[in-house]
Amino acid sequence: MESKYDVIVVGAGHAGCEAAAAAANLGCKTLLITMDMSRTAQMSCNPAMGGVAKGQIVREIDALGGYSGIVSDKSAVQFRMLNRSKGPAMWSPRTQNDRYLFNYEWRIQLENIPNLHFWQDMVTELIIEGEKVTGVKTSLGVSFSSSQVVLTSGTFMNGLIHIGEKNFGGGRAAEKASYGITEQLVSIGFESGRMKTGTPPRVDGRSLDYSKMEEQFGDENPDKFSFSALSNNLQKQLSCHITYTNPTVHNMLREGFDRSPMFNGTIESIGPRYCPSIEDKINRFSERNRHQIFVEPEGWDTIEVYVNGFSTSLPEDVQVRAIREIEGFENARIFRPGYAIEYDYFPPTQLSHSLETKLIKGLFFAGQINGTTGYEEAAAQGLMAGINAARNVQEKEAVVLSRDEAYIGVLIDDLITKGTEEPYRMFTSRAEYRILLRQDNADERLTPIGYDIGLASEKRLRRLDKKRLDKESIKAFLRKKSADPAEANEFLVSMNSSPLKQKVKLESVLSRPQISYSDLEELSTEFNKWNKENEIDPLTKESVEIEEKYSGYIAKERENAEKLRRLESLRIPSDFNYKEVVALSSESMEKLNKIRPVTIGQASRVSGVTPADISVLLVKLGR
Repeated sequence: MESKYDVIVVGAGHAGCEAAAAAANLGCKTLLITMDMSRTAQMSCNPAMGGVAKGQIVREIDALGGYSGIVSDKSAVQFRMLNRSKGPAMWSPRTQNDRYLFNYEWRIQLENIPNLHFWQDMVTELIIEGEKVTGVKTSLGVSFSSSQVVLTSGTFMNGLIHIGEKNFGGGRAAEKASYGITEQLVSIGFESGRMKTGTPPRVDGRSLDYSKMEEQFGDENPDKFSFSALSNNLQKQLSCHITYTNPTVHNMLREGFDRSPMFNGTIESIGPRYCPSIEDKINRFSERNRHQIFVEPEGWDTIEVYVNGFSTSLPEDVQVRAIREIEGFENARIFRPGYAIEYDYFPPTQLSHSLETKLIKGLFFAGQINGTTGYEEAAAQGLMAGINAARNVQEKEAVVLSRDEAYIGVLIDDLITKGTEEPYRMFTSRAEYRILLRQDNADERLTPIGYDIGLASEKRLRRLDKKRLDKESIKAFLRKKSADPAEANEFLVSMNSSPLKQKVKLESVLSRPQISYSDLEELSTEFNKWNKENEIDPLTKESVEIEEKYSGYIAKERENAEKLRRLESLRIPSDFNYKEVVALSSESMEKLNKIRPVTIGQASRVSGVTPADISVLLVKLGR
């Protein structure tokens, strides 16, 4: 049995899979250790990928050369682009997935990577010599050596599952928790904490009355996540359904509050603010008489249904009685009850931007161990940790994405600069430059980076080159050709757009809010002919339309991003002594000393640090 590796990844959830794939694809001999190989990339909660801001992250992972987008496409049962009624910065792709197919497709992708090896076991100890990690030990007494270890423990470290007044150790339902590593890291000097998450009951779809629910279809012309040709658009889709709770449901749930671990003090840790349990929702929003429930199929060939919006840790009998009061669920048969789970995490301020820990060289944390929630956030961290672990092996500089380059950059910077005391979830509102970080241009932003580091293939770069050439070709035509009032006005008036008084360039017409790219075919015969002669991908056309309509906003955000970039270029010496800067407030001095920001830009984002403090630092640094 081989025992020496370049990179060891602990845990095969979304973070672990992306980390292992990245490290191995970058040429490192990589070992992925997991307690159950049959649960690789398990969708522990809802069978879906993407959503608001999360969909942008999946596309960014794909653009860099990761696998989440490809696997999501191959296992999708429905595709929807969310927030189409809002501006393009808010458009967010989302797939409903076949839970079992998702697991299978990830396994296929991993097993086809030559440098990637597997071992099924529980890691109980990190081997640390001085301030460096040198390997891991497992419950079977096996030791593996490596200079780089990526720890992606998910909800397993000292995991404790709660159902009503019952609680028992576990990382997921029917899976045991892992023990030993938290205690070891705390003894070294790491700070740890506890967080909580939960999941709803699963039900038998044959027992539901869908005629009482609102059917939710996928997009008429479904897109996909991956920019590559390695996956295809869906040809058929499954519907989801929507129903609602009601006052009777709420009253029944309240009757179980005295046996709820959330309210009787059994659970003390903090759960996700933006994905609360049903009991938390009816307690916090007592003025509301109903809450939305999304009824989501678990896959193509299963009758199991996920009850999204009904996450709970109430006793089983309360869950069953209450759920049967929901319209369409009157005869619901429960496959398994919902539960809450508490687990250990490590405040991410203990990491550098590469996701390497500050205390131990070669040790990386990724995923829920850093206090995040969601498959997409975990996968993004895993990808970057895997990349940077491999680059450590190869003695190359870490890859760090800035806040104006990617949502992944925003995610990691938020975590290590601000920390989190509750499960962190990505939203578009967290990004200052979201009009730059759209889902349609993730490949343009990140594929060149992925190619340069050796992760994105040359085929991907060539596809990107073609997209750029096609975009420039379209824009050149729009700048050159004009719309004629005699030909265009009738159509413009029918679209509630002002008629032309003279010939106007097509790019100006496209900038009108009422006019889409396809509308240009109706108001310009010349454009119609050119467009048909040049077969251009619909996504490329959409990207052009967005850039033409929002060119002013895009230019302004680029200008603001450049100003921030100047602050990011002002580095703070690693041995800088904040205690010597007497003009700093005591709060700022304490937080800066703890976070140890690398640049003035990062220092400006530390909670509690004021603009006046930044001015003081600039003076101290001779700026």
